[in-house]
Amino acid sequence: MRRFVLLTAMLLAGCATTQPMASAPEPAPAPQAAVAPAPIPARNAELAAFFDAADKAELALSPLAKTSRGIRDEDYGRWGDYSDAAAERSRALRLAQVEELRRRFSRDSLSPADQLSYDLFLARASEREAMWPWRKYGYVFDQMNGSQSQLPAFLINQHQVRSVSDAEAYVSRLQGLGPALDQQIAEAEERAKLGVMPPRWVYPFVIADSRNIVRGAPFGAGPDSALWADFKAKIAKLDTDEATRTRLLDSGRQALLTSVAPAYARLISTMERQQRTAPTEDGIWRFERGADLYKALLRQYTTTDLTPDQIHELGLAEVARIHGEMNAIREKVGFKGDLKAFFAHLRDGKQFFYSNDAAGRQRYLDESAKAQAQVQAALPNYFGRLPKSPLTIKAVEPFREKSAGKAFYQRPAPDGSRPGTYYVNLYDMREMPAIEVEALYCHEGLPGHHLQGALAVETPAGTLPPFRQFGGYTAHSEGWGLYAEKLCKEMGLYQDPYRDFGRLQLELHRAMRLVVDSGIHHKRWSRAQAIKYIEDNSADRGIPKAIERYIVYPGQATAYMVGKLKIEELRANAERELGPRFDIRGFHDTILGSGGLPLTVLEARINEWVAQRKG
Repeated sequence: MRRFVLLTAMLLAGCATTQPMASAPEPAPAPQAAVAPAPIPARNAELAAFFDAADKAELALSPLAKTSRGIRDEDYGRWGDYSDAAAERSRALRLAQVEELRRRFSRDSLSPADQLSYDLFLARASEREAMWPWRKYGYVFDQMNGSQSQLPAFLINQHQVRSVSDAEAYVSRLQGLGPALDQQIAEAEERAKLGVMPPRWVYPFVIADSRNIVRGAPFGAGPDSALWADFKAKIAKLDTDEATRTRLLDSGRQALLTSVAPAYARLISTMERQQRTAPTEDGIWRFERGADLYKALLRQYTTTDLTPDQIHELGLAEVARIHGEMNAIREKVGFKGDLKAFFAHLRDGKQFFYSNDAAGRQRYLDESAKAQAQVQAALPNYFGRLPKSPLTIKAVEPFREKSAGKAFYQRPAPDGSRPGTYYVNLYDMREMPAIEVEALYCHEGLPGHHLQGALAVETPAGTLPPFRQFGGYTAHSEGWGLYAEKLCKEMGLYQDPYRDFGRLQLELHRAMRLVVDSGIHHKRWSRAQAIKYIEDNSADRGIPKAIERYIVYPGQATAYMVGKLKIEELRANAERELGPRFDIRGFHDTILGSGGLPLTVLEARINEWVAQRKG
């Protein structure tokens, strides 16, 4: 309970949601007339239509968002506009929508459910407006989310080819990849003039990713390149004649040679030039008003007003708590030596890793599938709503595996045309301990992000407005993923104490993120300082890659533990308040049933659920 008290104390010391919600008015005196007022409908049809129209207007500006939703229309072959003028248009649309919402609808006349959507729509717009001054302070090209790998990965993993027109749209996107990259190269150059460049060590990763995209056929000798192999495989599955296949392949090859290859050559040249003048400092404190930017990012990701120092102290407290639980396992397995020696034993022992070859990678995937089967069997005991969308477990593609993160998840398409996908990075099996296989699956798959993501896209029509169904908050979503790792213990996983230690190792990783993220971006730690902190306090092997992620993605990694602690706190409070009337399935369905929420709003929803259960 100490960690709940610590987090709550910090929240009460001046924390709120990112933007305050409009408060409900004081209830009016009871009417004196004999005729009762008409009841307020649970869902206002005009408001629902407004939200649907707003969603369609936003989608019209983002062909990629359409594709992610499974929408195939005239934009299926486009990338979109990456210019600052496009960002201005998006902002103008958002501000106009806010004005229209306030002009057309009185919050007082809405049901509580619609008031929540009204408040969340305005809060989302307010959050985006708060970040508007910082729109040019992110990195266009980096090893974590850089466009050099994200655009090809999008084509490979999200652009479905089920017809000749889909294949032609794929070719159109290959042709458009050059102009899209050129827009983003120009943006990266513009940001460099503001001093917004990633640290120098980032550039070799970006350059290597870029070279990987144009390595192999049809660009040169060797095996097929990633995009060419993907396009050929998708064309081979088409139900069409040979002449059409030949035409499509020829056009795809031409697009790769005349658009993709030259654009990546320009990108590599730009990155090599920028690398020579790139900074050596890692934190965003080096930017003009960098301290204000970091505070804004923490508010955005955690949906609280926790200060950088509070984040740091919370992390230190959680590290100490988890170390205590780890020591208990160390004693249970009979290890002779202290916790630091146990870390070294786990870090260096060959028995804790699968072989770094095809057989070892397959075994990791097989063990993940085994965990999936075990969790699926237990789900009905913990959830009332269960997902219908299947989940695919897939290794990260070779062209980006060296720079990509450890694991990540992609939601299914709402129309069922694409499953949910758990990506696991098996580039170096020494960075993927076997003792973590169950916990990592539970976070990204079931009952973690796949259950959360699939239930969201499968929400019955009319239940939630699209911006809530498809949007979200990092503290809620990643907090749930981390909570799910622990929930799997209740489901019967981690029978081997070493695998339970692996679960704690991942939890420790999230606690240390609070320390090192604030250390790098607030306390001006160097990359070497952050690496040493993790080396001294954990059994992690892939430490540099983790630190490199926090450097280019400031603030995001702090949301996991903050969100998880809040969910655990809400569950503990509900169990105490309800006693035997506590229903774990109802609690979980309430946590996930309203779409992504700021943590204070999530707390209010659970409090309402507890009050209803009490009767």
